Amino acid sequence: MRDLLLLMIIAPGCLMALRFPFVGAMLWLWISTMNPHRLTYGFMNEAPLAQIIALCILVGMLTNSEKRSPWLGAPMTWFALLIAWMCLTTATAFFPESSYEQLTKVLKIDLMIFVTVMLVRTRREMMVFAWIMALSVAYYGVKGGIFTLASGGGSRVYGPSGSYIQENNALAVAVIMTVPMLRFLQLTLSKTWQKHAMTGAMLLCGVSALGSHSRGALLAICAMLSVMWFRSRNKFGMGILLVAVGAAALAFMPENWWTRMGTLQTYEADQSATGRLNAWHLAFNLAKDNLLGGGFSIWNKYVYSMYAPDPNFVVSAHSIYFHMMGEHGFIGLALYLGFWVSTWIAAEWLRKNGPKHPQSEWCGHLGAMVQVSLIGFAVGGAFLSLAYYDLPYNVMALTVMAQVWVRARGWELEGPMLPLRKVLGIPVFVGDRLLTQRNSTAVS
Repeated sequence: MRDLLLLMIIAPGCLMALRFPFVGAMLWLWISTMNPHRLTYGFMNEAPLAQIIALCILVGMLTNSEKRSPWLGAPMTWFALLIAWMCLTTATAFFPESSYEQLTKVLKIDLMIFVTVMLVRTRREMMVFAWIMALSVAYYGVKGGIFTLASGGGSRVYGPSGSYIQENNALAVAVIMTVPMLRFLQLTLSKTWQKHAMTGAMLLCGVSALGSHSRGALLAICAMLSVMWFRSRNKFGMGILLVAVGAAALAFMPENWWTRMGTLQTYEADQSATGRLNAWHLAFNLAKDNLLGGGFSIWNKYVYSMYAPDPNFVVSAHSIYFHMMGEHGFIGLALYLGFWVSTWIAAEWLRKNGPKHPQSEWCGHLGAMVQVSLIGFAVGGAFLSLAYYDLPYNVMALTVMAQVWVRARGWELEGPMLPLRKVLGIPVFVGDRLLTQRNSTAVS
């Protein structure tokens, strides 16, 4: 039944993508972020949905002139340089065959980021993009929060099998990154019940992150809450609220959760922590000896025997930073950090310049929440191998698209915002394009 339901969504969506590539981009976003096919049990579970959707989008783009250049600022330039460097490190990789296979997977994600930036141009489209991106992950957060409450927090929360967020720790970081985006969407809502529903979703996502039993997630939550408290106007009131909600959530967690979190202070005796340190030493030693790093797929016994302090303790990097360092060298790490720093700067520009005009005030909220989301990723990702996970890159894409919109004073070329139920209709997208074209002609 689930397979047929998903097919009934994918099939017409692909056909629509041939005429309206933007629809295909949103379908891709949903499939790649939520992985709904991994929730099926039949023929759709292993179907190459992403490839089919991508092909329909590219065909649609060939017959549709409503697209723009993807070079929208510093983040996209850094992104392109990082991709080029990864291609170079693959050419000199320790294991060419497996490295090329992994590079192919990464390039598929990265290519679609460029495609998305080319297709999403108006406020309506950016809002649809934000809703799909946030709700795709929030689904697992809300579901996991309910599961945690029902199970008393004794069982861990996991993501869909076969996806980037399958592991409990990875899902926790993804959910944490999504909470600020939910807050941004909440600020765009007008009805009280909608705001309350979004508050409930954010709280359940927080409970889900705690229910993952991820120590990195706990640190990421603390970092994000610290930023939100620091930026709040009423620090005393916000502090009281955060302490009260945090205390209630922590009091609910069982003893085994507290035992696991306690290993943050005694990491030397924790096998998982010592494994990470061993992998981090390997990455540093490898990068020191190889300018281009080792390429993809270096986390095996052979490489550990050459560079790790303990050659028998073989694990993945468990860190976005050491993952990049080991696979692509110090230059690859520098490009990766430069990419995220430039994204932070773009979000800061939005935070400061968005509120200067009433029509772009929402971009100020977006910039602020993107920065909070990036803090969650920067801290939580320090303990996870999520360097190539597409959610953070989608957050970057939304940031640069909004920045271009504000600089171009996009509100002068677009009509008033319509209710979300109308935004999701194809006639609205067509009308939006026609309206933009008419206004552009009038302005010129």
